[in-house]
Amino acid sequence: MTVTNLRANIDHWAERVDLAATFRWVERLNMHEGVANHFSLAVNPEGTQFLMNPNQMHFARVKASNLLLLDANDAEVMNQPGAPDPTAWGLHGSIHRHCPHARCVMHVHSIFATVLASLADSTLPPIDQNTATFYDRYVVDEEFGGLAFESEGERCASMLSDPKKKVMIMGNHGVLVIGSDPADAFNRLYYFERAAETYIRALQTGQPLRVLPDEIAEKTAQELEDYPDQAQAHLREIKALLDDGGSDYAT
Repeated sequence: MTVTNLRANIDHWAERVDLAATFRWVERLNMHEGVANHFSLAVNPEGTQFLMNPNQMHFARVKASNLLLLDANDAEVMNQPGAPDPTAWGLHGSIHRHCPHARCVMHVHSIFATVLASLADSTLPPIDQNTATFYDRYVVDEEFGGLAFESEGERCASMLSDPKKKVMIMGNHGVLVIGSDPADAFNRLYYFERAAETYIRALQTGQPLRVLPDEIAEKTAQELEDYPDQAQAHLREIKALLDDGGSDYAT
């Protein structure tokens, strides 16, 4: 089948291409976890039908055409051929079932976010522009209960009911971000990892931190939220770089 015909016969092609590009770039940034971790993207108005990476496929091999199309309300998903990873289903299925505002969900164990999640105090103080981006816009899960099978996924989903909270620092685990689309979610994931790195490296100096006042941190976060088209431009440039390098992500 030609690529042209393939595109004509697969629903949600543009969404698939954008999501596939984020898998490839996260792998290049070494923010992946081999054949673990997962991204998903809702494709219906209710948010219950979603695309997700195939079970145990390395991020460097994910393509637009091999993304799974799943229904969060289908009780038989795990009994069908080509079923997703059970922890991916437990976590992402639960979020898409209960949080329609979480259109795109990205979960990784990136190094600095996971270091932050491993501290007794996993909060992220606003000490620079990147850390201020997340001021009052994350939740910290302090009740890690093992792998994110169905019950653990439901518990995590219950913590994302406030649309303002778009990052979950998963204590003893990693990080999960939500967004309106792959560009929005990836941009948030990228800058959260940068913010966590800045904070961890600042702690390593052993020097006192210069923490921004609450009102300046909130002002900065709001200004960055309103900054025009940054996330879209970020993903556009990533796709251009992948295309220039001959990547097959969009096949």
